[in-house]
This record gives sequence, C-alpha cells and structure tokens, in this order.
Amino acid sequence: MRVRTLIALSGRAVLRVTTLSAMAVVLTACGGGLNGGDKSSAQPQAAAPDDRATAQVADPAAKYPDHHEFDAALDVPFTGAETTGAREFKVHLDYVGAPAGTLLAYRVELRAPSGAVVKRWSGIESYAGDVRTVTLNWAGRGDAGLADGVYTATLTALSAKAGTVLKASGADAQFAEILAAQQSGDSHGHAVEQSWNFAVGKPAKIAMGTLRPLAMGATGEADQRVRAQSAAVGAGSWPYTIYYGSFHGQTNDSDGGGAIGSCNSSQPAQSGAYGPDVAFPYAKEAGLDIFANTDHNHYYDGSSSTNTGGSATAAKARYQRGLQIAADVTAANPGFLAMYGMEWGVISNGGHLNIFNSNELFSWEYNAQNELFGDRYIAKNDYAALYSVMRAQGLVGQFNHPDSSGQFIINGTDMAYSADGDEVMVMAEVMNTSAFSSNTTESETSRSSYEGSWKKLLERGFHVAPATNQDNHCANWGKSYTNRTAVLIPTGTALSKAALVDALKARRVFATMDKHSQLIFSANGKIMGERFDNAGALALNVGFYNPNGRTVVSTEIWEGVPGRNGTVTLLSSNPTATITPANGKHFYYAKVTQDDGKVLWSAPIWVNQGASGGDTTPPAVTAAVNGTTGTITFTATASDNVGVTQVEFWLDGALREIDATAPYAITVNSTQLTNGTHSLVAKAYDAAGNTTTSAPVSFSVNNVIDAADEVEPNNTISAANAVGSRNQLTGFIGSASDVDFFKVTLAANQRLRVDMTGPTSSSIDYDLYVVKSTGTGLARSEAVGSTESLTYQNGTSAQTVYIKVMSYAGSSTTSPYKLTISYP
Repeated sequence: MRVRTLIALSGRAVLRVTTLSAMAVVLTACGGGLNGGDKSSAQPQAAAPDDRATAQVADPAAKYPDHHEFDAALDVPFTGAETTGAREFKVHLDYVGAPAGTLLAYRVELRAPSGAVVKRWSGIESYAGDVRTVTLNWAGRGDAGLADGVYTATLTALSAKAGTVLKASGADAQFAEILAAQQSGDSHGHAVEQSWNFAVGKPAKIAMGTLRPLAMGATGEADQRVRAQSAAVGAGSWPYTIYYGSFHGQTNDSDGGGAIGSCNSSQPAQSGAYGPDVAFPYAKEAGLDIFANTDHNHYYDGSSSTNTGGSATAAKARYQRGLQIAADVTAANPGFLAMYGMEWGVISNGGHLNIFNSNELFSWEYNAQNELFGDRYIAKNDYAALYSVMRAQGLVGQFNHPDSSGQFIINGTDMAYSADGDEVMVMAEVMNTSAFSSNTTESETSRSSYEGSWKKLLERGFHVAPATNQDNHCANWGKSYTNRTAVLIPTGTALSKAALVDALKARRVFATMDKHSQLIFSANGKIMGERFDNAGALALNVGFYNPNGRTVVSTEIWEGVPGRNGTVTLLSSNPTATITPANGKHFYYAKVTQDDGKVLWSAPIWVNQGASGGDTTPPAVTAAVNGTTGTITFTATASDNVGVTQVEFWLDGALREIDATAPYAITVNSTQLTNGTHSLVAKAYDAAGNTTTSAPVSFSVNNVIDAADEVEPNNTISAANAVGSRNQLTGFIGSASDVDFFKVTLAANQRLRVDMTGPTSSSIDYDLYVVKSTGTGLARSEAVGSTESLTYQNGTSAQTVYIKVMSYAGSSTTSPYKLTISYP
C-alpha cells in the first residue's frame, strides 16, 4: 500500500539521504520498516558489492531498511469562490526519518487551458521531523482576468540533504538550482509531477454524443434508484455488463482490518480487529460487485520482517483459509465475487503488486527450521522470476501505487519490460484514496495520483489497464470514497473468478472516481483493451454516461508508442478524432473529467498500423525431447496457413530460448538442470500474432553429481574454486574476514541463479554476490541472516563470473552454508 502523507506514520526508517532526491509524489509505504530490520535482497545492481560500506557508516544498525521515501501531496479544490474562482491550495511535504534540516523543495504551477502558466509558487521547507504543510492562496480571476475553463495544477517536489548550501537567492531560483542538479545526474532521485484539473467559473460542457448505458452488476450500489434509472434507458449496444469493484485491500491476515474509531495507520502484523470473513460481506454491503482482498505476502508468518520462530504450516494454512472464505462468500452471494490473493513485494528497491488468482502463497522467508512461509519460493525483488511463475500458472496481477523509478527492476532497469510481465500484469493503479482512511461516507479527500507511472509502463510496452482502488487498511472496505475499478464481462456470462480473469486478460477495464459513471473508448468498432491491425483511417470515440446528470467538462485522448520509452502525448481534446497513424505500433486511451472534478480513465487500445491483418488462423505445434543426461535436445514441429515466425521453448514454466528458423530445435546442457522430472512446451507464433502452445512433454534428468565441496584457500578471485557441473556445494566462513569465491563460466545470454542457506544463529549474517574478475559487482543479495538468493543475466558474450560469500556479521567453523546453483 502507499498513500499521501497527511497523518503521522510509524514503522519506517531512513538510512541515508541522497544528495538530491526527488521521489514519488503523494506516496508513503507499508509493510516492513524497523521491525525486524527487513532488508532488500536479490536485487541485481551494476555496482560493487562493498559499496554498502557507505550505508553502514551512516547507520551500522540498519542495513538497507525497507522504506526510504520523500512524500509530497497537493490538495486541489475543483471549484472556488463563485464569482472570482479564488481558492486555497495546500502542499504537504514529509520525509520520515530524514535528518533535521533536510531541504524539501516544491513548485506549484497553475496552467490555463492553453497551457500558459498563470500562477507559480516555489518554496523550500526545512524538515523538522513532521509533515510540513504550506497553504497557497490564489485570487482566481483577480490575478489576470482569467476566462472560464478547466485549468491544471501541477506539483513538482524534490529534496536535498541537510546542510546543502544553495548559491541562488529567492525561492524560484533555489528550486531551479535543485531541479537542475537533479536533471544533470547529481541526484539518485527523480522528479515526479502530480497534476489535477480544476474549474474556473463554469467551463463549457462537452457534447459527448449518445452512449446507451451498459447493463450493470446485480449486487452494485445500495441505491437501487440509480440502477433503475440506468436500466430504464435501455441496454447499450456493447454486449457487456459492467461490474464495479475494488482490487486492493488488507485485513488482519497482514496489516489491515483496523477498527473504525481507532484506525489511522497500518496495524501491527495480524493484530487488526477484522479478517476476510468480515471484509467480504462488508464490501458487498458497501455496494461493490467485486472485492479483492490482497494481504501482504510476507506477513503470513505474523511479522513484517521474518519471524524465525513462526510456523510455516500455519502461514500456508492461513492463506488457504482466505481462499476458502472467498469461495464460500461467493457461493452464498450470487452476483458478488470475493477474490482472495496477495500483495507481493516490498516498497523500497522493490515495488508492490497484487496477484489475484493464485492458489499458492509466494514467499521468500524461512523459519529457523528452514521451512518456507509459503507454498512456493520466489526471491524477494526477483520480478523476472515472479512474472515467469505467474505466466506458467495463468495468474494475473496489478501494479500497485507504482513509482516511476526504483521499482519493478530487472537487470538494473526500472519498470523493466518483459514478455512474461506483459502477459500477466493486466492493470496498474492510476489513483488511490488514502490507505489509512477511516472514512465510511465515501468522502475521503486524501487521494494519490500515479498516472505518470502508468504512462511510463505503457511506453515500456506493458499492456496494462488503469485501476483505482482504496487500499483499505481500516475496516471500511469500499466505503472511503466513490472510486471504483470497472470491469466489462460479456452479458449473459455469470460473474465468476474465471469470467473476471478472462475480462482482465482482455483489459476490458476503466477506472472511475464516480461509482455511477460509465466510460467506453473505441476505435473502428474495437473496444478498449483490444489489440488489432489497422490500415487507413482510425476513428476514435469516447462515450460517457452518468445516470445522475453529471456532465463532462474535459475530454482527452492520449497517444503513445509501446516499447519506445518516450513520452505519452495529448492527441485530442475532443470526444472523437479520426486520424491515420504512422505505420507501426501505437496505443490510445481516453481521460474524462466530470463537472464535479471526478475523473475517469479508459483502458488503452493498441493498434498496429499498416499491418496486413486478416489472418486469424493459429499455428499448429508439437514438442519433443531427446535425452536424459549430457546434452538434451528440444525440438518442435510447427506449421501455419501463412507461415510460422518463431517458436518459443518453455522449460518448467520459464522461457528458455527462441528459434525463428525451421527445423525448430535447441540444445540444453542437462547438468544445468536439477535431477528429476521436468516439463517442456513449445509456443508457435505467426505473422498476425496468432499463437498456439503445444501439449506439455514430461522428461527426466539423471546426472551423477560431483560430491566435492569448498576447498580452501579460496579467499581470492584468483584462488576461486571451480563450480564445474556441481549444482550444490557447502562451505564455511571461518572468521568475520573470511571470503569464499567460486568460479562459474557462463555462455552468452545464460542466466545464473544462486540460493544460499546458512547458520540460523541471530548473531550470524552472511551475504551473497556475483562479481566480475575485477571484483566489480554484478548482482547481490544482502538479506538479514544467511538465507540469500540472487539471479544474474549474462550479456551477449561468454564470460567467467565469481560467486562470492562473505560475512556481514559473525562466522562459524561448525555450521556450514549451502549453495544451490542453477541456470534457469
């Protein structure tokens, strides 16, 4: 979860303040903190492992704490004084745990519909341990005789370390100095803008054309009069029923379920008053058609960090109990869907995402008996591995309160695109209400915007629809505000988990701050969420409906290019637009602002302009395996009415290699696989994007494993032990200064994974690295204790790398560490 910092928060620690850091606007974090000293692990970085020394000097007791965030928020009243438009804007700045004197810089710009700046404020606040609130009074028309219309307020916020001496004088110049330093690369942070529309006078209403309202879910709002109004107009021509839900909330299975009246923050692990057995009926009563309970995956041991004395059996049973509660509530309440999943990951150097339909609890934590607090191990912050598992299991997920930098990292790239991730991540939050709200009248004023991060994900190449949720940690599931995530399911199809997942995979979604409104975005008769080939003109259309008389004062159609990693731009301010796009791939989405300031966002439409199209026949494909030891050959036989473009070979649910030329075959060194049973599938593509996956082929590997272990001395790179064909080995860290090196030769583009277990004593903490022959770091895992895991993806040239094990604290000559080496 993440929210605007308008209340005092606990459970966060700051290790060090970067020289100039600009972090995500309106964000705070939950899930970790000082309690237990939870550390970031398994995060590949292109930096030397021993760079941690700087952090240790700053605070030897806190090694890479779970949270380190600068927070800012902008309150923007949509309407002002009736005659002048005057109003009061507020900026909230916070940096919990930062040293006193840390500089908090802000700039607020008000822009006219033309884009011209009509007012600007800048300021520098000195942090003193609490939220700094700045009130900005605006005279409205009195400033410049402004015309009626929809204006935009934009906040940009940054921080600079305590003691920074600014050369400039005056707030505008000082802010510009900090911003220039950040833009020149002197900062490890990033500038994030938050923008909100507001009205001056009475903006002109926009004629939206006619949208016959779609059918709505059976449960829906308690106000049946609204639904009756909608039904009286007649069902729309689009053959879908809209179901309104919230896809992000917690209970006492992690840090939620706080009782109204006493709840104003996250709850200590599993201490909240209420669980999913209360949350689901409450959400139904609040008028939701769908509620997804998504508790933090690393709280099921009863701790925000790692409870080494906890029961792994109890943790897994608690997750299964949540699944059963959801199934029982759904069965007893036709028309209402209770979903139980997990919020996976941590905020700092990680990123939260929801997984909606997993029957397994994913975990990276073990107890003292080396039992996993979950059904499946996935290393902390290993998003590539997570996406791969999700894809293999048919799971879908949502990026939660995404930050535009420092999250969802793969091989050092923020928000890194991957084919697996694109397949499984179906939504990204664009707006949330405060996670710590205890409001039960749908009037919460604390709201956060992540639209900029959503745009970045789209430009990365992700096919994600927008979502707006409440991230409830107090017992007000669905009642803090009127925002909903709306999903379109074919009319006549009963609301079920399977139907929902199918709709999410199709990205038939819009996000709305008004629970009664409907938004349909289409192009050449294709509805939002679709991907299609196009030649010639593209007719874009925005349809809007509200049964309570709300009108539209702003319509925007935005355009971008998937995979470009560029900037999404405004294409049109009209509800319709006909264009002929340049050849290539594009995406378009609609954004609508109502006359009360509430906003709706459509899922994008993805268009491949200039493609020939027309082919809807998928290829045929079968797979085969030859061998059980030594070199194993994978083959595929694929055919298509037009032509096969490539075949993917998937081994144990992970993409192994792609072959674009017949005969389709790859070879694998079986010593890189564990002994036992494995599964292969082949996936064939044609030029139109049609695809077929073969039936799985099961095969066994049976290699003789060398019994040799660590041989001392191996405390230098030049003396490193060769791993050879071994996939497991043991060693000892005999003293706090002891270091062990193991040599591995990787082929071009080969992936290396190393998992380590070690002494369970609380006084011993070993760390794990992969380094070059020069000692330069390639990947690191520095969790608390000696359970570590990392993955390194080699580049386009073969090279020898070195696994490095060293002590952060303590040592043992009697308790070994164990390395498990694989090449996924």
